[in-house]
Amino acid sequence: MAVELLGIHWLYVVFIVLIIGCMVMRKDTTLVCIIGIFLIGLLATESLSQSVSGVFNSFIYAIKELLGTILVISLIVAMSNVLTKTGINEMMIAPVARFIRTPALAYWIIGLIMLVISLFFWPSPAVALIGAVLLPVALRVGLPAIGVAIAMNLFGHGIALSGDYIIQGAPKLTAGAAGIPIGDVMQASIPLVIVMGVVTTVTAFWFLHRDMKKGKLGPDLSALLSRINVESAPYISDEKRYGISRNLRRFLAILVVLLFAADVYAMYTLNLQGGDATALIGGTCVFIMGLVTMLAHKKDGLERVTGYILEGLQFGFKVFGPVIPIAAFFYLGDSALIDIFGKILPATSHGIVNDLGLALAQSVPTNASVSALTLTSVGAITGLDGSGFSGISLAGSVAHLFGVALGKGIATLTALGQISAIWVGGGTLIPWALIPAAAICGVSPFELARRNLKPVVIGLVVTTIVAAFLL
Repeated sequence: MAVELLGIHWLYVVFIVLIIGCMVMRKDTTLVCIIGIFLIGLLATESLSQSVSGVFNSFIYAIKELLGTILVISLIVAMSNVLTKTGINEMMIAPVARFIRTPALAYWIIGLIMLVISLFFWPSPAVALIGAVLLPVALRVGLPAIGVAIAMNLFGHGIALSGDYIIQGAPKLTAGAAGIPIGDVMQASIPLVIVMGVVTTVTAFWFLHRDMKKGKLGPDLSALLSRINVESAPYISDEKRYGISRNLRRFLAILVVLLFAADVYAMYTLNLQGGDATALIGGTCVFIMGLVTMLAHKKDGLERVTGYILEGLQFGFKVFGPVIPIAAFFYLGDSALIDIFGKILPATSHGIVNDLGLALAQSVPTNASVSALTLTSVGAITGLDGSGFSGISLAGSVAHLFGVALGKGIATLTALGQISAIWVGGGTLIPWALIPAAAICGVSPFELARRNLKPVVIGLVVTTIVAAFLL
């Protein structure tokens, strides 16, 4: 059945192009998103008051969706601040620092560790587990914070999440929609995930190395230390400076590592995923921060606990503030449209974004090359809402349609659509989806998205070509 595209669909496309154009030109997108939300509401409801109210309500919707991430990042920053001020962070990173001696080693070691942890626990908790500890090490050997963010982002939210071989949430959704066994999708995705991962991470490292060599990027340890209010002085064993003795710092460093190791064990044995896993990490951060603060500040500990939390929250909302308007706009492409403006699309509609993806699939001829290109495009379009997962069922359905028409390749097309959707929407290109890595590293999510754009696009092109040959 043909998909009916209304004026609201085309208006959404126009503003997607405008937003992407602003990002490419490194211009702020906030006002463009606000105007887009208002005009979509005006076209949909034909009511000025509802359109104006819709802008505010869309912001509320975006904040609700992002609040868990904002809070856990804020708590991680609060914990990181107290660990750094008390010298415990120095104790924790000492064993790892011996192996990370160059910017290149920092990039690849951090990326591979992120990949392994993300396969078991998904990327957001993995960022929380390793980011605060490994970032200072990487900065000391000359890898910029943006390089650390790229490594964690591409290996975690890219490679690990697009394959999802352990938790299997992504292949389960796509396989079910495509009507094939989950094992077929996972097997078909292996060569594509490898190609996409290798091409993207190598390309990203090449661009990063080039800019570092030209002097466009350099070590920014001082900026990080300034952000967390610590002097960039050499490490000294001074109880007056840290508030606690060296032996106590060593004990607390071991305790912190053991507590996070216990979190890893709990996530595995209790099958905690997504928000539940992130909440466990966030709660652990709160208790670590409270314990260390009381031991370090003693009689002033109660007040300092509140102070550290406020510092974390100020940092979290400062980072997330520019992201809320753009997230509010793109959430309109999915379920937020109904919540904010009511049922304004036809009963046959699957949402603005999914309608656009399905219309694209229905408007192109069928052969191996076009089928592969279409699945990549459909996956990328459905990933624009920033979740990566909301549209992969559509990718599976479209893959089934093209696979039947071709008489082969349903699993390969399904895997290709899955990879495209998650790499675009799961946290490598959409700014608010990659906020965890950007916030931990203290870099702009928009700058991280801009840095990822060329490597991810190149990776998708190469992976699409490989998939066409595999069909």
